[in-house]
Amino acid sequence: MYRYSSDSYGKGVSTGTTILALKFSGGVIIGSDSRASMGGSYVSSKLINKLVQVHDRIFCCMSGSLADAQAITRAAKFQLGFHRELCYQHKEELSAGFITAGWDRKKGPQVYSVSLGGMLVSQPFAIGGSGSTYIYGYVDAKYKPGMTREECQTFAVNALALAMGRDNVSGGVAHLAIISEKGVEHVVVPGDKLPKFHDK
Repeated sequence: MYRYSSDSYGKGVSTGTTILALKFSGGVIIGSDSRASMGGSYVSSKLINKLVQVHDRIFCCMSGSLADAQAITRAAKFQLGFHRELCYQHKEELSAGFITAGWDRKKGPQVYSVSLGGMLVSQPFAIGGSGSTYIYGYVDAKYKPGMTREECQTFAVNALALAMGRDNVSGGVAHLAIISEKGVEHVVVPGDKLPKFHDK
């Protein structure tokens, strides 16, 4: 199985988050933790929603500098065509990686990873952020193409919980957006309701 990430390991940038997106039969699920940190060690907020709706059925989840990521997603929200140009034109100055996922009538469910350098890759699933290093084995072992919505949702919550349990800068609640032909459903799983995979 191939491993996909939205981060560039060349720069050694710690994004301090856990983000993911994956396809199921009929749609996609995109998710993130909710903790925001400054400098990788100080938690500035426990309740940041890192999922941004850029179109009626297209969402983006952010990692890296929150200010940079918000600036880029705002530009994408208002000028989708300008987004690609912005990332390539300023790729040396900006420090933000994205996973973008959505559903449309032509191609159905889609997942894309945009690296810190601006490279765009279409794939069946993507993980990113500092928490992703803790869940590669889980994703490789458990992700299967054609999962049902319920299987995919359980997979996403478990992956986020595993990462949040190990990565000291990921945490808070799990935000999910379930996007399909029927529309968008937002799901928030509070931290105390997330599955536990290790003893305290």
